[in-house]
Amino acid sequence: MIRIKHTLSWAVPLLLLAASPVYAHPLHGDAAGGFVRGLLHPLLGIDHLLAMVAVGVWAAQLGGSAVWKVPPAFVITMLIGAGAGLAGIGLPLIEPMIAASVVVLGLVIATQVRMSAWLASLLVAVFALFHGHAHMAELPAGALALNYIVGFALTTATLHGAGIAMGYLLHRHASNALVRAGGIGLAGVGVWLLTGI
Repeated sequence: MIRIKHTLSWAVPLLLLAASPVYAHPLHGDAAGGFVRGLLHPLLGIDHLLAMVAVGVWAAQLGGSAVWKVPPAFVITMLIGAGAGLAGIGLPLIEPMIAASVVVLGLVIATQVRMSAWLASLLVAVFALFHGHAHMAELPAGALALNYIVGFALTTATLHGAGIAMGYLLHRHASNALVRAGGIGLAGVGVWLLTGI
């Protein structure tokens, strides 16, 4: 237990310090017609990556039905946002809303906010709409939209799962102070992303 706490105490801040905002995700060659690019897209933008993992961590913190309601609410609404982007329906403040999602999720993790699974699902759904729209704005030329969408949806669900596992690990082996520090650090990265927009 001590080794896990020690590892988390230095590894998480190190990863946050090493992170940099990435809004363009250049990749070359995708024989799967956009699927691989879709898979990789959420991993190559620190804003998407942190928000998606944080959704899983917060769902685990909330526990109960939130574990199977909150992450799917994000994925489903993200797909709606992607569909809006594909249809040419614009959304205002896309990048600021994505950065704000990192801030808000960091704060709810740090403060261990308690709310119903449905209300938490609604909160993450608002942000997911913007994440999905942003993904489609970067649909690679020549890629098949469906393949690309399936790719980033699968990665998003996987990141949620990783976040849930991390949330359970933190609950079992980390102090509240460490969880608070991690959440505050996450919110700080979100603020940094906002200032860079």
